[in-house]
Amino acid sequence: MPSVVGLLEQHELAARRRVDGLREEADRIQAELAAAEQEWQEWAIARRRVGTVLAPDGGNIADEEAAPGPRDADARSAPRQAAKPKSQVPVWREGLAWSVLSVDYQRILEVLADRHRLHQGPLTCQELAVMFGLDAVPAKVEALRSKAKRLVARGWLAERQPGRFTLAQGPDGQGGAS
Repeated sequence: MPSVVGLLEQHELAARRRVDGLREEADRIQAELAAAEQEWQEWAIARRRVGTVLAPDGGNIADEEAAPGPRDADARSAPRQAAKPKSQVPVWREGLAWSVLSVDYQRILEVLADRHRLHQGPLTCQELAVMFGLDAVPAKVEALRSKAKRLVARGWLAERQPGRFTLAQGPDGQGGAS
């Protein structure tokens, strides 16, 4: 007859194996979800771009982008840290520092945290683009919108009104942004 301790060890081992298997499956699903979200966002941006090109004004935005201004020259000469391609945005939780995010996401949080501290309202992505010194053209605005939406989905930002972003309740000044 097997011992009680031996039976408990067998059950513990079986439970540990099940937990490990479920964790591996959860990691696989999380990676698949991130890839699917990225693909979905790329299609949404493509649809908006086609809409811009087919707009009644004939999509004259391209002419504005083709003519570099002095701001573009400054932007090209100053090296800027870019987000890592396909970087992940973790779900916000208590005590999670902003430093886990790429530089571009941190910049968005810093601007919105400053507005929160000054008791100013939410910002649109077009306003964010202008604040970052970018031309407010659809490609730049949509890139910011994609990042802001990802931050909303992960609990870092809130979008109480469509297209208007503010800091979420939890990350409020947290995370060592300074």
